[in-house]
Amino acid sequence: MSESVSIVLDGKSIELPVVEGSEAEKGLDISKLRDTTGYITLDQGYGNTGSCESAITYIDGDAGILRYRGIPIEQFANRPNFIEVCWLLIFGNLPTAAEYGDFSERLTRHAMLNESMKHHFQGFPTQAPPMAILSAMINALSCFHPDMNGADSDDQFIAAAARLISKIRTIAAFAHRSSIGRTYNYPNPKLLYVENFMHMMFSEPHAPHETDEIVRLAFNLVLILHADHEQNCSTSTVRMVGSSGANLFASCAAGVCALWGPLHGGANVAVLDMLEQIHQGDLSVEEYMRLAKDKNSGVRLMGFGHRVYKNFDPRAKMLQEVAEKLLKHLNINDPLLEIGRRLEEIALNDSYFVERKLYPNVDFYSGIILRALGIPTNMFTVIFAMGRMPGWIAHWREQNLQGARIGRPRQIYTGPTEHDYVPRDQRGWISDSAEDIIPKGQRPGFDL
Repeated sequence: MSESVSIVLDGKSIELPVVEGSEAEKGLDISKLRDTTGYITLDQGYGNTGSCESAITYIDGDAGILRYRGIPIEQFANRPNFIEVCWLLIFGNLPTAAEYGDFSERLTRHAMLNESMKHHFQGFPTQAPPMAILSAMINALSCFHPDMNGADSDDQFIAAAARLISKIRTIAAFAHRSSIGRTYNYPNPKLLYVENFMHMMFSEPHAPHETDEIVRLAFNLVLILHADHEQNCSTSTVRMVGSSGANLFASCAAGVCALWGPLHGGANVAVLDMLEQIHQGDLSVEEYMRLAKDKNSGVRLMGFGHRVYKNFDPRAKMLQEVAEKLLKHLNINDPLLEIGRRLEEIALNDSYFVERKLYPNVDFYSGIILRALGIPTNMFTVIFAMGRMPGWIAHWREQNLQGARIGRPRQIYTGPTEHDYVPRDQRGWISDSAEDIIPKGQRPGFDL
């Protein structure tokens, strides 16, 4: 007999089925609550609401656990390969040699953008936010590849997924080159995924950019650790938009817009802004940390703590090690990076932060690593989107395969109760005609 929970509403007992996940997570199935009782649940921010059942990513925030398709995230630290993780998240298994070879070939084949898309980049002002360009250009891809909009067959879906994962790095690099007034670097089919992106970002006609092995592995790990994180804001957005039947391109473009928000994907930018503020100001690191503990100071410690993790973010631990190795390898002497190291040292040894579980999170270290690699701050969230793309695709596919219903949350209405329309002459109008109030020539729409 399946487990259930009884609740009493208006003196009537209602049975709610208990749903248990593979990791013993338990939830109450309230899908029939409104039909049977007239009640709904209220959960602003959805912190206690499960929107779906998913087999992609498992998180235990209290224990600091993150697994992709059951594989602990720590096991991707050795010889990290972003493309292998893409396949794992989307299709549910580590790729065979044949699957990996076919998918890699598709990524190489689809790296180029239609030449007509270059005119779209030229239409944006040079100061346009790269995330705005990224979202617009992903949407535009559906115009250039209309046969991919349905992605009904397996082959169509694989082709659409490969196009998005491959072309997002080309769009990102072109957006950067456009913002600095440089010529575009076309993808080089001889280069691996990360090397190709760095080439498109930084190569010049007289100086081709070369990515060494340590940099390549570090960037691969950054992408892997951002690849999926369960039902976060942008992933939930992709699922919500996709539930309407919207195609993969449109759904992922919406995910980019959600990720653009400073409370989501912009968090690592906020970390660098904080470090810059400390560097440019008269405050020492110690004084800044003292103010961060004062609720009335208005000073916030960015890059520490996490809504899900009440322990050390496992991704942060991995990036911490990579950051140390990378900075030493690149022999970088950056005052902002030194400030970051000092903030980390203080936070990990101050009882105020330790007791509140305000450990450095993935945004703290990813910002430091991307800065060390020469990535401009305005491109940080774009890199996040590159990493998160396979997760978005995986959730879009999983939802479609499940035949999920269109997303349609309810609400508790708090507005005015029913009342009558008040005639214009009772609201101070001299006449009942708008034409007598607005002079001729100033009436938008009236003179058509």
